[in-house]
Amino acid sequence: MSSGKITKLEADVLVIGGGPAGAWAAWSAAQQHAKVILVDKGFLGSSGATAPGGTNLLYLPPDSELREKAVQQRYKESGYLAEPAWIHRVLDQVYESLLLVEKWGYPFRRDEQGVPLRDHLQGPEYMKLMRRQVSRAGVKILDQSPALELLVDEHGVGGARGISRLDDSEWEIRANAVVIATGGCAFLSKGLGCNVLTGEGVLMATELGAELSGMEFTRQYAPSAAFGTVTRGRLLNWATYTAEDGTVLQGGGPRAGDFLPKMLSKGPVYAVLNHADTEEKQQILRKSHAIFFVPLDRAGIDPFTERFPLTLRYEGTVRGTGGIRLTDESCASTVPGLYAAGDAATRERVTGAKSGGGAFNASWAISSGTWAGAGAAKHALTLGRSARDLRPAGRYGLVDPDAAPDRILDAGGLVEAVQREVFPLDINYFRSEPVIRQSLARLDGLWASLRGTTVHPTVQGRVRAREVAGMIATARWMYTAALARKETRGLHSLEEYPETDPAQQYRLIVSGIDEIELRTELAADQEVVAR
Repeated sequence: MSSGKITKLEADVLVIGGGPAGAWAAWSAAQQHAKVILVDKGFLGSSGATAPGGTNLLYLPPDSELREKAVQQRYKESGYLAEPAWIHRVLDQVYESLLLVEKWGYPFRRDEQGVPLRDHLQGPEYMKLMRRQVSRAGVKILDQSPALELLVDEHGVGGARGISRLDDSEWEIRANAVVIATGGCAFLSKGLGCNVLTGEGVLMATELGAELSGMEFTRQYAPSAAFGTVTRGRLLNWATYTAEDGTVLQGGGPRAGDFLPKMLSKGPVYAVLNHADTEEKQQILRKSHAIFFVPLDRAGIDPFTERFPLTLRYEGTVRGTGGIRLTDESCASTVPGLYAAGDAATRERVTGAKSGGGAFNASWAISSGTWAGAGAAKHALTLGRSARDLRPAGRYGLVDPDAAPDRILDAGGLVEAVQREVFPLDINYFRSEPVIRQSLARLDGLWASLRGTTVHPTVQGRVRAREVAGMIATARWMYTAALARKETRGLHSLEEYPETDPAQQYRLIVSGIDEIELRTELAADQEVVAR
């Protein structure tokens, strides 16, 4: 039960989320002389998808020809939904930010001439460093303090309310600007670091009227050992794949896009990293992606000589593309004072229809966090500290004193029910109109079942209820957008429309929660087209 104590604080900028995007946003806002508070569901420095692993980066020297070539290649891969100017912005920002990271003490590896190779970050060291810099910048950090709902008035967002897992108390933070950096939604799929990423940050934004974009580009799964959670699959390029009876399915080399989904839909698939056939190669792989080997070593499996079973873990909007629609270069949303960064924001401007996984997601977190923090600080400081008549904006999955006491929200059952709609390959990967339509109808039923239920008043009960609402809402937005894009482009496909349709070279803008609405939007400098 809640202790009944409410801690009330004030700031210029509130950052919700403690991954790299949130850390950069908090640091950036503080550089603008704003008073900043950061709240995180976990612990800034160790929670989220980046902290336990490593990540590559879009690091290119300021060579105009080299960068232009990279930008045009990514623009083509994006299904022509990205914007070259934004990709250039990311390349510029990452280059500058990584110089800072090195100055702060990050030990980048160096080439034979001693030149730092700033194209990779080890998550634990990186996030430990970011926590230190955020603290040094004067940001107040509240760990284990999940936000539950935003505060709002006629001027826009004005802070948030939440709960502390440390002492069961509630908190209320009033701030003229809020940055949502809560990550994407992986639907509790057990991907490493992803079980805090359940979509409630995006739900909070939509409760204020924020629009979303790119939600159909979420057909993203990642391989891991069937008994593990590590989804860093790059090392599988050294693997031979076999069926349960030992039949070779594919030798070494990169996997074709649909290879593992197709094979796993037929039966078990195993891998062995036998193409790393020397001690030197094996040591290089272990050093470059040490965390990949942890579950295998614990199971007593030598992955270079013994095969291990694979699975695909659904990554949703974490390595998908969709999120809060951004309206300008400051990463502002359609709600005054509300900004978005990292995987909570759409990445369409830089990735289009393609996955933002890996280097793009990591680089986007740095860039969007920096821009959102600065934009939020400017907005907040312009408004000043005038009194505001704020009210809580949360509507779904929260304690409702008028709810029927005999209708207890079954959080565990609802989690399993939404997972049955988004995990199966034959629903969400091999998409078809009738199957997605049927799944969406079931999800609509789950959403309706939230109304009037009593939330268990413990800290965990309240947090999980809000997570459940975030997951169901995210799934409904995904499938609504998927049915509207009648083509195959990037991460989205429909069986009935196997080709890319040039006439659908636009973004799908999603809004609303109970009743979901859609409209289309062309690329930058072009008019919005009504649906």
